[in-house]
Amino acid sequence: MTASPRRPLGRTGVQISPIGLGCMGMSDFYGEADQAASTALLQYALDAGVNFFDTADMYGPWTNERLVGAALRSRRDEAVIATKFGVVRTADGGFLGLNGRPEYVAASCDASLQRLGIETIDLYYQHRVDPNTPIEETVGAMAELVRAGKVRFLGLSEATPEQVRRAHAVSPITALQTEYSLWSREPEAELLDTCLELGITFVAYSPLGRGFLTGAITSPADLAPDDFRSRNPRFTGDNFQKNLDLVGAVRSLAAEKGVTPAQLALAWVLVRGEHIVAIPGTRKQSRFDENQGANEVRLSAADLAFLDEHLPVGAAAGGRY
Repeated sequence: MTASPRRPLGRTGVQISPIGLGCMGMSDFYGEADQAASTALLQYALDAGVNFFDTADMYGPWTNERLVGAALRSRRDEAVIATKFGVVRTADGGFLGLNGRPEYVAASCDASLQRLGIETIDLYYQHRVDPNTPIEETVGAMAELVRAGKVRFLGLSEATPEQVRRAHAVSPITALQTEYSLWSREPEAELLDTCLELGITFVAYSPLGRGFLTGAITSPADLAPDDFRSRNPRFTGDNFQKNLDLVGAVRSLAAEKGVTPAQLALAWVLVRGEHIVAIPGTRKQSRFDENQGANEVRLSAADLAFLDEHLPVGAAAGGRY
């Protein structure tokens, strides 16, 4: 594998991997976890030159930060660690809603630092905007964390262009994380341009359509009962076959180019702008290597036109959640 390339993280001067590593699935939502294998993969990623790692307090809940922190701690200076707050869960995984109140921001940060076992969080996101707390108040509290040295840079997740602008007016927003892929193209309407204008890195999560765009899922039976995708609208009922037909176009072009569908899908995300990075999740070294191979894939104007034709905005059947 060639040395991992880099893209700028906002206007911070920090350089991050165009294809980082989303760590959620190592602890939650995708079936049984294997902590030893995940630890090995996190360290393997560092060895491969990848330096951008994404977690959140609610993954597990609360266990993913411990996993990521323990795996990366001995090589802390090599890793850019991003985590999130704001989605409140119970110990047994139930969801209690969103919280962006200033006192919750401060307490959540302290708890994340303790679980990660680090002194400073590189990138701290509000996981979802709390509709009951003005974003100015939440980001004001996040800015206090920067001044206290607990956080380096601030981020938002799934925020609207208007919310991004309001937040950015309070304190510089370095990254916006939102779902973006060939079957979730909604950010193209305004979000991508807003980020470009403000110097914000756009972090695409689920860039492989939660695995669907890899072509590896051909039947609902491929998903374990405890895999949250088995209840996701895009993976169930008539929507499954409609979306499988979309993936057929990805598979055919990938075969023509001699790459995998996953590599094609990731390359497509990266070519949308130099201010865009992706954080596909995986628990397997082979998939990690495959994903990193997307850095070498080049798409022509004809390739992009083909994908626009077969997977236009709104093509996917079913809601994202």
